[in-house]
Amino acid sequence: MVYKLYKREILTKIVNFITSKEIIVLHGARQVGKSTILKILIEDYIKTNYFYMDLENREFLELCEKGAETTFNYLIQKGLDRKKKMYLLIDEIQYLSDPSNFLKLFHDHFSEVKLIVSGSSSFDIKKKFKNSLVGRTINFEIYPLNFSEFLLFKEKEYKLSEENIELINKELIPFYEEYIRFGGYPQIVLESSEEKKKEYLNQIISTYIKKDIRDLAEIRDIDSFNKLVEVLASQSGNLLDLNELSRTLSISRKTLSEYIFLLESTYILKLIRPFYKNTRSELIKTPKIFFIDTGLMHILSLREFPKNIQGNSFETSLFSELLKIQKKVNFWRTTNKQEIDFIIQNKQELFAIEAKLNFQSSLTSALSFFKEKYSSKNFLTSIYGEKEDSEALMKKYPWEIVRLIWGFYF
Repeated sequence: MVYKLYKREILTKIVNFITSKEIIVLHGARQVGKSTILKILIEDYIKTNYFYMDLENREFLELCEKGAETTFNYLIQKGLDRKKKMYLLIDEIQYLSDPSNFLKLFHDHFSEVKLIVSGSSSFDIKKKFKNSLVGRTINFEIYPLNFSEFLLFKEKEYKLSEENIELINKELIPFYEEYIRFGGYPQIVLESSEEKKKEYLNQIISTYIKKDIRDLAEIRDIDSFNKLVEVLASQSGNLLDLNELSRTLSISRKTLSEYIFLLESTYILKLIRPFYKNTRSELIKTPKIFFIDTGLMHILSLREFPKNIQGNSFETSLFSELLKIQKKVNFWRTTNKQEIDFIIQNKQELFAIEAKLNFQSSLTSALSFFKEKYSSKNFLTSIYGEKEDSEALMKKYPWEIVRLIWGFYF
């Protein structure tokens, strides 16, 4: 199936660096749209004097392994004009045995070539990207679609204003339910068949999570690793209890930590830390674990898509929305177990956000306490029930929260 190419929001930021000297590096999991972004850059911005190679193609991998000079000469042989700016776009750069050295030599000795590369993992896993690239790269993290992009891919256009906001909100609820159930991988969003959505996500799980990641880290105990991924998917939104996981799965704490670091580095899940004014304290307290994509989470934990939205799925979807825009997301928890789902600091303002399935949930004592202590703006977010704002608490849909905090989306 040939899909229309939709422009992701991050393209605006990437294009700002398309003529700069830095190497553009796109990080992200498989199937999140990195290759599509490269194609759009070629078709709409670069247009001429470029060469694209995917290092999953062994011929291109072997060529690049021979070094920067050999690859540069190949570009000239392919007809690129060295009197003009040349563009080399490389997909899956992590397959190179030493991508740091290759990119450094290209950057330092062949400045007429602008490099734009992508990789399906954080390159720290095998420490392939070294300090020699400091100052030579500009890095962008590519995630599954946010809800705004989800609507774009569905070709649904909405403009929120005070006059139409409640009517539009009601129309958006079923779309957000779909977004929660199936997640934001572009191919999944564009596919209309639920059965095919499930099959595509199973392929991502079997080829990326249970093969590529496993092989990359040379994991020997395959069954334990696969079981861990499934257990973590069922615990998205929970505190990470390494002792309990160790007992349940018979895996040492050290190995568990390595596996979780691996899954975080490959954009499957994310650990978030509790909010403290003391950064040192923040780093040593128990984190929460969230999957980045709810569709992937559902297939791993349930083997199917849920018929009804559950609380942890809604909370995970909200986390994913916040992560894609804010990067730094925290939660708050006291020793007497008062807890707030998400704390966001944007410029000088603090936002405390509780995710509940129904707006009828009342203002929690935790939100009141946090507001008194830190002068936060408090939100309760849901997709069900009637909402009425009060002085102490704003009840908003997820897309309204994004719009209020960052001033964009619709």
